[in-house]
Amino acid sequence: MGLGGISVWQLLIILLIVVLVFGTKRLKSIGTDLGGAVKGFRKAMDEGEKEGDKKKIPAGEAEKPDAKFEEQTEAKDTSKQA
Repeated sequence: MGLGGISVWQLLIILLIVVLVFGTKRLKSIGTDLGGAVKGFRKAMDEGEKEGDKKKIPAGEAEKPDAKFEEQTEAKDTSKQA
């Protein structure tokens, strides 16, 4: 038993058919293109993570409420008291 009920012999036959249909040169170029795409994707992900780290809010600022929010809550409190 191989992958999902496919034996090793069946996989080899499929590989042989793919090589016959596409040829080794074309498969090599497809592999090179695919590898370059994966490398570019990883590089973009790493750059995105670095950029995301720069945009994080410092811990002290995250705890400070917004001034407009304070004004709104004060206005609601004064209207309830009246």
